[in-house]
Amino acid sequence: MAELTYREAIAEGIAQEMARDDSVVFLGEDVATAGGVFKTTVGLLERFGPDRVKDTPISEQAIVGAAMGAAMTGLRPIAEIMFSDFLAVCWDLVANEIAKTRYMTGGQVSLPLVIRTANGGGGSFGAQHSQSVENWAMAVPGLKVVAPSTPADVKGLLAAAIRDPDPVIFFEHKFMMATKGEVPDGEHVDQLGTAKVLREGGDVTIAALAAMVPKALEAAERLSSEDGIHATVVDLRSLVPLDTTTILDAVRKTGRLVTVEENPRLCGWGAEIAAIAAEECFSDLDGPIVRITTPHVPLPCAGELESLAIPSVARIVETVRRTVD
Repeated sequence: MAELTYREAIAEGIAQEMARDDSVVFLGEDVATAGGVFKTTVGLLERFGPDRVKDTPISEQAIVGAAMGAAMTGLRPIAEIMFSDFLAVCWDLVANEIAKTRYMTGGQVSLPLVIRTANGGGGSFGAQHSQSVENWAMAVPGLKVVAPSTPADVKGLLAAAIRDPDPVIFFEHKFMMATKGEVPDGEHVDQLGTAKVLREGGDVTIAALAAMVPKALEAAERLSSEDGIHATVVDLRSLVPLDTTTILDAVRKTGRLVTVEENPRLCGWGAEIAAIAAEECFSDLDGPIVRITTPHVPLPCAGELESLAIPSVARIVETVRRTVD
């Protein structure tokens, strides 16, 4: 097992699949010569050459359109959209074309492509460069949606996404890039649509995603040591497909559910999970399902205000205390 940063694991996952399959190509802004704005693609150009690792103009429509065409004609493209906020620029292609082509052709045309993008806040980048937009993609039938929280999951889930026959939106949290973790040596392929139980406890289930996962784990540790409240922490990892089996099993054991999401509150993924749990586990619940979210506001640029908006460890701890009392 090697210890890699989150950003190094991204490059490893891409390189693993490009070495395995010559049909895998990679394109995006500043991904080749510069190694990516977040340095997630360093070394790929030197290893695989300019025919397979291509810098593009600053045009999200061109990047996604080229990826769609490449996928339709037999390649397995990986397209990078620098900031997830900029998916809005090419959303027609993503939501109306890429997501629907396999269905509208009766399966005659598949689109095995991955759109990678840097997601989330925490760096005072302002309202147009800090959004968490997983719920945008989750709302569109035909797209798979993945958001890993650890370097090992980054590599394994990225490999699985590249091999998948359907389009996958792969959200990488931009402010987790320097975090480190052990990553299996050699070929590492995970499975889409599988959540992980990272910690087990009998009092409450905390479901989290991406950058909220380490915060949920830290909050669970504090709750255990300070209050004797023992939480199960579930890392969702994938929103589409959603591993409802793992989530609902945990809820049935603890009787309580708290979701922690960086999405704005209105129509966030936590609302969907809350609805599913209420429908499937109502008789097992010992109290109301609680959602911890970012408010439904543009994310502030000022660091102090941004920190107040995004769920914190302290807010998770206090909310869970109130939920369990």
